[in-house]
Amino acid sequence: MSMELRSSTAKILIVLACLVVVMAGIKAASTIMVPFFLSIFIAIACSPIIHWTSKFGIPKWLSITFVILLIVIFGFLLAGLVGQSMTEFRENLPEYRTKLDSEFAWVVSQLSEYNIHINRELIASHLDPATAMSVATNFISGMGGVLSNLFLILLTVIFMLFEADSIPRRLHIALADPGMKLKHIDRFIKSVNSYLAIKTVVSLGTGLIIGLWLYIMGVDHFMLWAVLAFMLNFIPNIGSIIAAVPAVLIAFVQLGPASAGFAALGFLLVNTIMGNMVEPRLMGKGMGLSTLVVFLSLIFWGWLLGTVGMLLSVPLTMVVKIALESREESKWLAVLLSSDGDEVAKAS
Repeated sequence: MSMELRSSTAKILIVLACLVVVMAGIKAASTIMVPFFLSIFIAIACSPIIHWTSKFGIPKWLSITFVILLIVIFGFLLAGLVGQSMTEFRENLPEYRTKLDSEFAWVVSQLSEYNIHINRELIASHLDPATAMSVATNFISGMGGVLSNLFLILLTVIFMLFEADSIPRRLHIALADPGMKLKHIDRFIKSVNSYLAIKTVVSLGTGLIIGLWLYIMGVDHFMLWAVLAFMLNFIPNIGSIIAAVPAVLIAFVQLGPASAGFAALGFLLVNTIMGNMVEPRLMGKGMGLSTLVVFLSLIFWGWLLGTVGMLLSVPLTMVVKIALESREESKWLAVLLSSDGDEVAKAS
């Protein structure tokens, strides 16, 4: 084995060992890292509003105060709506279980006529409304744990917004690029900014339409399902599916199989239109990540940082991709992460 090959192998092993140590550190310090990451991306998402208001001569402190007030008001409204809906759901849970048993008995009898026999008790245990709701409650509980540090997050966002204009310049200088020649930093900020802004607008539209659809159908707790559709839409690939499950199940229990089908159709139509037509049109080529990488990053960041990691999986992976593009030795990894290898070559 040549010295050069041994040297490159040793370098790879050292890098992998460093990555393991870094990930273990992030995992151990997740209670600190999660609010910090969330603060960064909230600040990036809010910075266009500050920049836009500055064009009209509005002082920065006034713009930041207005943005923070909007975040606080929106957060308290969201918490109030979700809390009230979940309390009502728990009160109605025995009634839902009774209705589910009768509806499922009808389905089993219909299937038996076509010589399809299924274990009623086994399937019913998996279709318990409480089991389906555990997906939603676990997600909301995870977000609630993060929002318990709301004051720390808001304080960090305020300081970041005040220094938002100077941070890119300082990053360039810190990386020995006073001439602002490195485009990776600017491209990262622009990409994440665009992604978060567009994703927020699309998710808000998805939540509003889903809520209206379920309200017209008369499904109980439609506001809770609308909030879940809004929040889970930030999770790529599987978020909209998770949001649909409890709403469709409640429609099945409350209104019957036909209404459950209409509720599922509503989720399918809204997510198809918003996710496959509206969002790509607004986002252009998007973040330049392959679908497989997006899904794997969802699993990885969810394991490392919990619920917030799932929400921020795409921006966090984009940070890694752009960092890999900045060095010749790691550019091949950036090609593997990208949806089109030519994009990396053009960016370089």
